[in-house]
Amino acid sequence: MSPSGEGVILFGGSGFLGSAVLEQAPGMVSVGRTAPRTPNRHVHIDSTADLSALEEEKFHSVVFIIGSSAHRMLADEVPPPGEPTAFDYHLTPLLQTLEQLKGRKLRRFLHFSTVLLYDPQRATLPYAEDAPIDPYRNRHVFAKHLAEEALRFYAHWVPSINVRLANMYGPTAGHGYDLVHQLCRQLVDEGRARMWTMEGERDFIHVEDAARAVVALLGADHTGTVNLGTGTRTPVSVVRDVLQEVSGAEIEVLDKPTSGPPAIQCDITLLQRLTGFEPRWSVTEGVRSTYERMLGLSTA
Repeated sequence: MSPSGEGVILFGGSGFLGSAVLEQAPGMVSVGRTAPRTPNRHVHIDSTADLSALEEEKFHSVVFIIGSSAHRMLADEVPPPGEPTAFDYHLTPLLQTLEQLKGRKLRRFLHFSTVLLYDPQRATLPYAEDAPIDPYRNRHVFAKHLAEEALRFYAHWVPSINVRLANMYGPTAGHGYDLVHQLCRQLVDEGRARMWTMEGERDFIHVEDAARAVVALLGADHTGTVNLGTGTRTPVSVVRDVLQEVSGAEIEVLDKPTSGPPAIQCDITLLQRLTGFEPRWSVTEGVRSTYERMLGLSTA
């Protein structure tokens, strides 16, 4: 694949990861309801139910980043009648897209799932791609599992890479649901912040590193699941320490229990073998930069 992204279309270019990928590949074409903030060419569609706007487009690969990162809400809350569910976000658009593109003889289709599928009771750290999973933990995780099953069904027509993504963070002016973004948003808006607990360790990956890995995976000779993270785990308390130091503000710990696994760490051996990927951002530098850039966006 051309490093500029020629011949690739991306669904979800107005989102957090999607816009970062488009920045890495100026020749990539955005597809969706909302045009991205990047200068990439954009093809408007009202819904994945009708992709007729792509009939004249020439492309050989697809990056599909349609869904919702509000995993806590999608996992635990039943939406009001008529509001989208986890399955509406993660499964239905994927099925609609795969069904309409299965005749295009694509080289590659990149789909994004989650490392939350791994079973913390049976899998050992770091999680390899063949580690045991627990897809029935909540609605969000189950919807991601069903999306992965959809990829297997369409594998005869659409060669896919299923990316299980770790805890991604980075600056954004939009809505974000990761710990780093939520703390930064509170600090920028209120001058102080609150977090549920300092317990736990996570594989935090900066969005710019994740985007570089995505572009590299488009050129990989592989189908199946690939972990995308840093391969390391960082205590949540480190994030609090960095943000308190850079902001000069207090982050209160509420000591509330969380439902997530105590520790998450990806084995990224396969990703590195396929792409040579190495993260450029340390957690300390990345969290500090995220706060400073979000503070700058708020005062611009």
